[in-house]
Amino acid sequence: MAEARNFRTTLRERRRGRGWSQDELARASGVSRAGVGAIETGRLVPSAAAALALAAALECRVEDLFQLDPPAASTPEWAWPPAGPSRRCWRAEVGGVARLYPVEPASIPMGHDGVFDGSVLRERSQAAPGRTLVLAGCDPAAVMLAEALAGAAGVRLLAFTRSSRAALDLLGRGLVHVAGLHLAGEDEPTGNARVVREALGPGYSLVRVVRWEEGIAHAPSARLSSVAGAVRSRLRWVGREPGSGARQCLDELLAGRTPPRRLASDHRGVAEAVRAGWADAGVCLRLAGEEAGLGFLPVRREDYDLCFPDGFADDPRLRALLDVLRSASHREALGDLPGYDSRMTGELLRVD
Repeated sequence: MAEARNFRTTLRERRRGRGWSQDELARASGVSRAGVGAIETGRLVPSAAAALALAAALECRVEDLFQLDPPAASTPEWAWPPAGPSRRCWRAEVGGVARLYPVEPASIPMGHDGVFDGSVLRERSQAAPGRTLVLAGCDPAAVMLAEALAGAAGVRLLAFTRSSRAALDLLGRGLVHVAGLHLAGEDEPTGNARVVREALGPGYSLVRVVRWEEGIAHAPSARLSSVAGAVRSRLRWVGREPGSGARQCLDELLAGRTPPRRLASDHRGVAEAVRAGWADAGVCLRLAGEEAGLGFLPVRREDYDLCFPDGFADDPRLRALLDVLRSASHREALGDLPGYDSRMTGELLRVD
């Protein structure tokens, strides 16, 4: 065994996921307890025989346990420019390219990996770019997926809040691993695949996250009893940006009327605008509306899918994502959320 700076392992997370102590893993694999501890902390790289024995004991592949980070670029580049003066960043590798990702307030809260001043990266974290999965989408429950990925496979999730169209754009440019979208109604079961085909072409797959309920969140004082009544009423609406599923739904409801000038960045932003009294109503998920204590009028059910390139199918991070989505525990947790139907969670659909 020898030292290696860019050696990364999820051995501790896999062991804990089974509820084993280091002694129990040592007995099951034939690797000494001291060796298990040294490997878990990254101080020692296992021999081929030790790696195979540990993987066999944990019933997984060697590459699920151990990885080498790609060589760092001499001058790291931003995946996209930071929105403000802050230069705090996360690091991740997508498609063999390591990049810096700006820390954004709407992302899943976590410490930053470093600060980049344009020439020098001052590191604050040893998080592995090769063990980080980058997602763009609008699911308010993405934090549940992040917790499940970290616990089951030691994969960190960076979830950037983006509309469906913006997420697909980032995916097409190779800047994220997966993009979330919900741009099809109940009467078009493969509508998301059609959108991907038109925007990106073939060579992609969709995995179902959930079928959720979208509708009109409104202040209880508005005393609305039907969708038709809400559309007829003189309400102050809050909208979403073009390219989002909620904007598509609201445009259909308003049927050619001028869209709202006030825009929210995500589903919870819509609900917060109504809750705070800045608007009377807006289209968002039932989950966001109920969390804010608002009235809710259901409009339609939509399939929320994650899209990924077929070339990423063998990436351990992507495999871990699929495993989590298909797990009974995650599906049950999703099904507990208001308006979330997880009966088809984890199903795959190729985009031909």
